[in-house]
Amino acid sequence: MKEPSRQAQWERRTQTPLLVLAVAFAVAYAVPIVAPDATADVHRACTHVEWLVWGAFALDYLVRLGVSTDRKHFVRTHWLDLAAVVLPLVQPLRLLRLVATLMLVGRRARMAPQIQLTTYVAGAVVGLLMFGSLAVLSVERDAPDGNIKNLGDAVWWSFTTMTTVGYGDHSPTTGLGRVLAVGLMLSGIALLGVVTANIAAWFISRFERDDQAERLQLAAIRELREEVRALRGEVARLGRTAATATAGAAAAAAAGTTPATRTPTSPAFAPAPAPDQPCAPAQREATSPTP
Repeated sequence: MKEPSRQAQWERRTQTPLLVLAVAFAVAYAVPIVAPDATADVHRACTHVEWLVWGAFALDYLVRLGVSTDRKHFVRTHWLDLAAVVLPLVQPLRLLRLVATLMLVGRRARMAPQIQLTTYVAGAVVGLLMFGSLAVLSVERDAPDGNIKNLGDAVWWSFTTMTTVGYGDHSPTTGLGRVLAVGLMLSGIALLGVVTANIAAWFISRFERDDQAERLQLAAIRELREEVRALRGEVARLGRTAATATAGAAAAAAAGTTPATRTPTSPAFAPAPAPDQPCAPAQREATSPTP
């Protein structure tokens, strides 16, 4: 059995801690938006937690790069992780840290073999819905012409945008809010396509299994039919052989049997005495002269 590489071992060990840190980041990101009247210390602590989580993901990327056997190949195949780590440094906005964390969590979740597609899609939908609502609320709440002023409006807008329904009762008015809307629409279409493809693949696999079972049943029926036909031929052959043997035995018995004759010792067929043969004593007495 092949031993896992150091990179795979590191990813397996750090998967759960990084997911916990991602949850902490979600809480730290949501508190200042949901409770804008919180104290400055709360806002400062949430900011520190956000940067701490980003730093943990950046350290994770550097460690994986260091233990990789082919670093050039790692950079080429994990360029999205690199962009997510560098992005907040280019323009350290809270929204960019949000995008970076979502990208890194998504990459690590996809690499986890125990996470199934349905669970991943459900988690992606919930995460995008929550973070999209919080992001658009933070951007649109203070906009002069904005109509998304509370968390309920933001959640409703995110849901209608992700499902590409777009009732139009709530819509972003700022440039950053519209960028968020485009991202949510594209993400919703992609997730809807994944769900549709997954359902279609399930139906196709089910139909293929049923078709294969039907083909196996038909093959078994044909095999049984051939066996029955062979058995019928064997029975007919044995019947003809038995009939031939019976007829031969009857013919042989008929050929070896003669008409019943009486035996020479029968009294009715006693042989007459020869002429020169003396008669019995009674006959001699009848023929002898009288004295």
